[in-house]
Amino acid sequence: MTGEGARIVVVGEALVDIVHRTPGIVDEAPGGSPANVALTLGRLGRAPVLVTRLGRDERGARLRRWLEDSGVEVRGVDAARTATATAHLDASGAARYEFDLEWSLGDELPGLREFVGAADVLHVGSVAAVLEPGARQVAALVGGAPPRALVTYDPNIRPSLVDDPAAVRGRVGELVALADVVKASDEDLRWLHPGEEIVEVARRWAARGPAFVVVTLGADGALAVTAGGDVVSVPGVATEVVDTVGAGDTFMGALIDGLLAAGATAPGLRAAAGGGIPSSELEALLRHGARAAAITVARAGANPPWRTELTAPAA
Repeated sequence: MTGEGARIVVVGEALVDIVHRTPGIVDEAPGGSPANVALTLGRLGRAPVLVTRLGRDERGARLRRWLEDSGVEVRGVDAARTATATAHLDASGAARYEFDLEWSLGDELPGLREFVGAADVLHVGSVAAVLEPGARQVAALVGGAPPRALVTYDPNIRPSLVDDPAAVRGRVGELVALADVVKASDEDLRWLHPGEEIVEVARRWAARGPAFVVVTLGADGALAVTAGGDVVSVPGVATEVVDTVGAGDTFMGALIDGLLAAGATAPGLRAAAGGGIPSSELEALLRHGARAAAITVARAGANPPWRTELTAPAA
C-alpha cells in the first residue's frame, strides 16, 4: 500500500441514521456522508482525521466510538445534540432521507485553517458543504488549502434540506472549481442540472478545474470524465443488495485510497489534467471504488469493507 503516512483530513457532518426498513422495523446506526468517507479510509488503513460536530450525548459518544474503532481520529466541535437522518427504504433498498441537523464549526475556524494547512488530502462534501452557516466555513477551508493538498469533493445533495436551490447550485459550482477530483452520483447531477445529459454536465465540470469528475450510476457502475473530455466507464459489480446506505461514500473513500495507492499528488494531477489522465489508471480507480461499494450494499447500513476484504480474491 503506497501513500502511507499521508495526512488526510475530512470535514463534514457525522450523524445517526434512523433507518425504517419495513413497517415496524427501525434501526439506529452511525452515519453521515463525510463520516462514512472517513470510516472507509480508516478501515483501509489510511488513519484520517474527521473534523465534525458532535453532541455531548449518547449518540455522539456512539458516533465517536464507531469512528475511532475503525481508525479515524475525531476532532469534534461541541453541539447541543447529535444530528440525525431518518431514512425510509423503498423496495429496492434505496434510501430517502429526512434530517434533523445543524451545521457550524463555531469559533474553531482559525485553528482549523492551520490544521488543514498541514493536510496532504482534504475531503469535503454533502450537507456540510451547503448548509449555512457552516458551509461558508467549509468553503473557506477549501479555498485556504495548501497547494500540495489533494482536494476531493462529493456534493451528495440532500434535497430535503435545500431551501434555496440556486444558492446550493452556486456553492456546488464554487467547490467543483476548487477541487482536484469530484465524485457525484447520477441523482446529484439530475437534481443540479435537470434535463441535461449526465456526461455533458460532468465534462463541463471537469473543464472548470478538476483533473477528472466521477459519476456513480448505481447498479450500472461508474464513469469518469477528464479535463480533456475523455470518458472512461466500468460496469457495476454484481451483488445482492441489502440497502444502498453509504454506498456512494464508500466509493468516495475507496477512490481517495486508490489515488494514494497510485502515488497521485495534487500538483501531479493538475499537471496531467491538460493532457488527460491515462484511461487505464482511471479504469483501475473506478473498479476499486465499485468493488468497495458492492461490498457495502451487500450488508445493512453504512458498513464499508476493511482492507482485507477489499484485497481478497473476488468470489
